[in-house]
Amino acid sequence: MGKAPVDLSFKCIGSIADVLHKEPNEGLRPLKRNADNKFCSQALRLNNNLISDLAGFTLTIDSLLSDPSHLAWLDLSFNHISRIDKALTELHELRVLYLHGNHICKLSEVDKLGVLPFLHTLTLHGNAVENEKTYRDHVISVLPHLKSMDFSAVTKQERIMSQIWHKKITLSKTKRSPN
Repeated sequence: MGKAPVDLSFKCIGSIADVLHKEPNEGLRPLKRNADNKFCSQALRLNNNLISDLAGFTLTIDSLLSDPSHLAWLDLSFNHISRIDKALTELHELRVLYLHGNHICKLSEVDKLGVLPFLHTLTLHGNAVENEKTYRDHVISVLPHLKSMDFSAVTKQERIMSQIWHKKITLSKTKRSPN
């Protein structure tokens, strides 16, 4: 990920479609564009905006990035997002996802990210979901490849305990369901 990120943070973006009408912030490294005027980057910063849903996300990144299938780093922190959109689950090369400071309330939303094989860093703190009693155990159990969660390393002990917790929950649900 040596290429400069496309930084559209602090742009008062209210919808994903608005992204295409904004110029990225200048960073330390210059952004490169291809012949189609698309950004050659694997990182996208959309933090500190007013985004509440990701409708049109796939079309937007297809228009914005030269190779959107290789998006590896996405910062959507400090927006108004309440659910994890299907578009995020289609980013199969995603490694880092920042969702802290949003409005995600349900742990089941996090389960959707389980299809991302390379996701190793995730932030969710500052969402209502972090107040759930089993928050950290749940997230680590459904995302076994995580190395860092909420800017804190996932320890071997946490991984073991989350596996035990997950087995206990699964067994409990099996006992409750009628045969």
